Formats: sequence, structure tokens, C-alpha cells
Amino acid sequence: MIDQVNITIRGGHGGAGGISFVKMPGLSVPPPDGGNGGNGGDAYLEATSGKNTLLDFRFNKEFAAADGGRGFVNNRHGANGEDLVMQVPVGTEVVWLGRVISDLDREGKKVLVAKGGKGGRGNMYLRTREDRRPHHSEPGEEGEVKELELRLKLLADVGLIGLPNAGKSTLLARLTAAQPKVGAYPFTTIDPNLGVMNWKGKTVVLADIPGLIEGSSEGKGLGHQFLRHVERTKVLVHLTDSLESYKTIRDELKEFSEELLKKKEIVVLSQVDRLSEEDKKSKLKEFRAAKLKPMMLSAVSGEGLDELRDRVIESLV
Repeated sequence: MIDQVNITIRGGHGGAGGISFVKMPGLSVPPPDGGNGGNGGDAYLEATSGKNTLLDFRFNKEFAAADGGRGFVNNRHGANGEDLVMQVPVGTEVVWLGRVISDLDREGKKVLVAKGGKGGRGNMYLRTREDRRPHHSEPGEEGEVKELELRLKLLADVGLIGLPNAGKSTLLARLTAAQPKVGAYPFTTIDPNLGVMNWKGKTVVLADIPGLIEGSSEGKGLGHQFLRHVERTKVLVHLTDSLESYKTIRDELKEFSEELLKKKEIVVLSQVDRLSEEDKKSKLKEFRAAKLKPMMLSAVSGEGLDELRDRVIESLV
């Protein structure tokens, strides 16, 4: 999944004005009739649900709208350059000079990112009292050039977070029709996976965020590049196997953005099918001492799945 790219985008150059004179028999001093150049095309970015990655921009990083045409004889203006409309996935942020200038967070949302240059005036429009027959025209203006960073943030209602091998992919597969890769080794998920859960007449989009580790907010592991996907979610389902692991992930969320700690959270003690009854009681006691009440869940056996579905729906109200 390509979710962050840098591109250069340019508005079209304006066309030069025309230089010509009226061609008519009997005119000893023909007046100028050069038309204006056409305006350069504007460059836009537009959100579409038909794309879910920025792969189109991975290798081709320079884009330009069409230039305007040159002015013609007989006061004919040059053609305006065609606008460039580039489609990006819904959820793409447009960053210029370190500042987000647009958040394309809905289908069809469109932003002008580079304006085309104005066409130059032809010699017909450059006449003055001193120069009735100018033999020059104006060049067209150059189009704007922008160095942009595009950042894709998934649009999901619920984010599944936790350390690698916390069971997020397995849970996503049980709750939705998604089929993420599942394996018994760290970092099985290297790209975010999306799934749609239908439950009691409600539809919820869930995202399986690649495993976070201690130091993710500093760029370690795979988590740093995906932490921003958590920002759009309304609810976090935190899968953990211990209070220590829970605190590790919470610390990383805080380091990335304290706003993440304000999101609604459902704490889930996962993979409880691997625990003895004594171990379950011990872990619950540990969490409750920290004033937390985790759910008990096993995506393998199905224990707690319906309760989690209910909790997710309730948390989104």
C-alpha cells in the first residue's frame, strides 16, 4: 500500500499573444490584429472511492496542465489549456510547505492546487498613442508550480490496534468478510486492511492497523507509517494480552498525538482460548487494579465476538 508520496504539479503556461496586421488591399498602414494567448489550464486533485492507494504517483511524480495556445491573426484568441484533474483516494490530505491545505475526505471533493498562467496580450491590445502599430506581444504567464506531499489516511469507523500477533487480522476476518493474511509470526500485516461489519442493521468499517511496537512513534518497526491511519477512526479496539502491553501501545499513541488518547476505546483481552482459568482471573485482576475492565475474547473459538459487535455499535452512537 502506497500511502505517502511527494509530487510536483504545474498549472499550464499562458499562451503568447499574436503579432499580425490586417491584410487588406489599399491599406498603406495596416493596423495590428494579433489576438490574445489562451490561459493555461488549472491543476486539480479530486477524491474518488475508486482508488485506495497512491500507487499512481509512486514512479510518475511530475504533472502539468495543458498550456494555452498562441494568439492568431484577425484578433483570434488562442485556445485555453485543458485543466488537469488528478484522482486520488478518498481520505487523502494535501500538504504544501508543511501545512495541510486540503483534506479530500469525501467522494468528489476537489481542490485547485496549481493555477494556470494568463495568456499574453496580442499586439492589437498593446496599441498606445505613441505606438499605433506595435510589433511585439506579451508572453503568457507561467503556471504555478507546487511541490506537494500527499498523505492517505484510511476512512474507517473503528481501528484495531495492538502489538504484532495480538490477533487483529484474525479478528477482522471473523467480524467482516475481509481476508487479511494471518500467520504465527510478527508483522504478518504490513498494510492496513479494511473490512465492513454488518450487525443488527448497522454497517461499520473496521481497519486492521499493522502491529505497533515500543518506539513506533519514533519510526521503529512498521507502526510509525500507519499511526496516522488511526487519527480518522472514531473508536479504537485495543487488543492486548497484558497490562504491560496495553501501556506500551498507549504510550506510543500519546507520543504520536495526544488526541488519540481522547478517542473512545474498547479494551480487549484477546486470545483467551490459550489461557487457563487461573491465568484469566490473574490478568483480569491486574487490569481491574488499573481501573480497566477488558472484554474477554477469542476470535478462534468465538468467545466474546457478539459482545464485541454490540459494544462497537454502542460506542458509535
